Amino acid sequence: MDLIELASVNFIYPDGTRALTDINISIKAGEKVAVLGANGAGKSTLFQLFNGLLQSTRGTVSVKGRVVEKAYLKEVRRMIGMVFQDPDDQLFSSTVQQEIAYGLINLGLEGGRMEQAASWALQVAGLAGYENKSPFNLSGGEKKRLALASVLAMQPEVLVLDEPTSSLDPVGAAKIIELLNGINGELGITLVFATHDVDVVPLMADRVYVMDKGEIKLSGPTDEVFARKDLIRSHNLRLPRVAHLAELLERDGQFRLPSFPLTIGQAKKAILEHIAENKAGAKNKAGME
Repeated sequence: MDLIELASVNFIYPDGTRALTDINISIKAGEKVAVLGANGAGKSTLFQLFNGLLQSTRGTVSVKGRVVEKAYLKEVRRMIGMVFQDPDDQLFSSTVQQEIAYGLINLGLEGGRMEQAASWALQVAGLAGYENKSPFNLSGGEKKRLALASVLAMQPEVLVLDEPTSSLDPVGAAKIIELLNGINGELGITLVFATHDVDVVPLMADRVYVMDKGEIKLSGPTDEVFARKDLIRSHNLRLPRVAHLAELLERDGQFRLPSFPLTIGQAKKAILEHIAENKAGAKNKAGME
């Protein structure tokens, strides 16, 4: 059974704007899934359906086999934690400790259990020792991690993140990527994130859904999706920069890598394999002569 499933989902806003058309998505426990699309593709609207912030106009949204409806909302919102694009939309308390405690109090935790959960979440997010700081005096990356910690403290089964690396410098973005991959790998929490930054996707996602104008245009494993180069570009997206470099080298007749790299690590491996193959070929040729 899929953890989250959307079947023929449509959504139309009250003013008549159609945001989503016939969306079919399935997400299994433990996966890392990217929803990729240009601004206005419908990613944020889609995510608000996951835990009932919005209700589909037509079609069904199910979590653990149950349709997301009013009677199920409290349980769904405990299982699915939402982290907004702008942490300032999510943070409002005067201290980091109070920020973490707010959601836990709503869950009915108090005393030692609440303190233990808050301490654990801050430790995971790399914010231990920040308890008495004001959220509004933190850096952009620290605010992102605090917003994540406030949701993580409630121990969700799924983290849904809207543009998790937006507005961060390269070091801050790298830290968030490392943190989220660790949360998935070590804690088994399913990750679903929206982004239009294609360079982030190969570093985090096992599977990708490409959206454009409220429709799913392409889906599959990350490497297979990016192999559809022309289709990716037709939806106002681009290849990851490493993949584009490999494409240019092949097009210009420099050399063709044995595999199509999406990350620097993959490119390094492919280049070393290419060099090794050339050396072996030259050695065999010399031996025959």
